[in-house]
Amino acid sequence: MLRVALPNKGQLAEPAREMLREAGYLHSSAARELVVQDPDNDVEFFFLRPKDIAVYVGEGTLDVGITGRDMLLDSGADAEELTTLGFGGSTFRLAAPAGVAARVDDLAGRRIATSYPGVLAAYLSRTGIQARIVRLDGAVENAVRLGVADAVADVVATGTTLRQAGLEILGDPILVSEALVVRRRGASADPAVDTFVRRLHGVMVARSYVLVDYDIRADQVDAACTITPGFESPTISSLHDPAWVAVRAMVPRREVHQVMDDLYDLGARGILVTAIHASRL
Repeated sequence: MLRVALPNKGQLAEPAREMLREAGYLHSSAARELVVQDPDNDVEFFFLRPKDIAVYVGEGTLDVGITGRDMLLDSGADAEELTTLGFGGSTFRLAAPAGVAARVDDLAGRRIATSYPGVLAAYLSRTGIQARIVRLDGAVENAVRLGVADAVADVVATGTTLRQAGLEILGDPILVSEALVVRRRGASADPAVDTFVRRLHGVMVARSYVLVDYDIRADQVDAACTITPGFESPTISSLHDPAWVAVRAMVPRREVHQVMDDLYDLGARGILVTAIHASRL
């Protein structure tokens, strides 16, 4: 049985559940369950604190887990990134009140509060900045106002929370994070893990692409296929009228309206777009 760790709270929790539902898992699970058996797929899911997931996976207690790159690196666990999942994007950045620091180098000798001491320590080591790390659990935005730090290092989605606390972001991101599937470093190949990851990749493709069907004159097929090259090649089908053919191809969802416009200008008609609910490529 495959044993999988999932976040039980935070910004990754619900998107992870939704992706797994789309991949054919967790259909009978409730939001507050801590352990879910999925006998149809021979998988057992454990809902854990997001920061603990890499530790359990790194110790080999669980086979794989879904967590953020920031939490994986901060844990120092013997786990590695297996694949990205396309959601939960964020950055890890430094911020300080106006006048305290104009550049990151100005934080030398200062106190920096964070709930990700591992990530911050690695960054300070790489850059040669000598600063004191103040470790806090949870939100750190008020650490400067409450006098325990001169600056903060935190996960940032939009920066609104930091600005509301009177802080300004300094420099480039320390780390760019997103949701990942993680696995114990050096773990041997496992068909169950391969199937799990393949299903998740199928969901990502289904979310990113649509099917486009259209009719086009046979003498315009080459030009049409330039617009809709598909993955390997478009599907071309004969029609009753030999002067026309039907074409089907996968198209990036974000480009579909421009593709439809280009096809129409080329002379395509009967242009239809269909959502993809699952895929294996």
